[in-house]
Amino acid sequence: MPIAPGQALPNATLYEFIEEETPGCAVGPNGFEVSDMIKGKKLVIFGLPGAYTPTCSVKHVPGYVAMAEQIKAKGVDEIWCVSVNDAFVMGQWGKEQGARGKVRMLGDGNAAFSKAIDLILDLTGRGMGIRSNRYAMIVNNGVVEKLFVEQPGKFEVSNAENILAALA
Repeated sequence: MPIAPGQALPNATLYEFIEEETPGCAVGPNGFEVSDMIKGKKLVIFGLPGAYTPTCSVKHVPGYVAMAEQIKAKGVDEIWCVSVNDAFVMGQWGKEQGARGKVRMLGDGNAAFSKAIDLILDLTGRGMGIRSNRYAMIVNNGVVEKLFVEQPGKFEVSNAENILAALA
């Protein structure tokens, strides 16, 4: 069963490409434990099937980038984009999308997080392997408050506008 409102996020390691070295973060891919990243934070996490795919690149990520300030003004500490891609791909895609400082582009290369929350999409028949389903969730201190999961091939409930309304 997919994760549901009221449940705690499971731990997994997500990877982020860091362009500038900071204390504790080297340049390049850095692994972060979800359990450490969620403590005391209100988050919006959205998952999507893949970097550079049409709906993801034209609608999903651009919506969150454009509305990041409005979403954060509702008390959200961070917005995460999670995809079953490596940190290099997510970093470059985020750069092209103008996500820096607005949306954290996190790679779930082995689908460990996506499997742990049971929101996977099997696209092996189309040569794309196991991917993340398209979804968005509001998480407060590690507990899912609201979850919006798209039906296959749809983009209706996980968009930034819907999340902004759900935060009101």
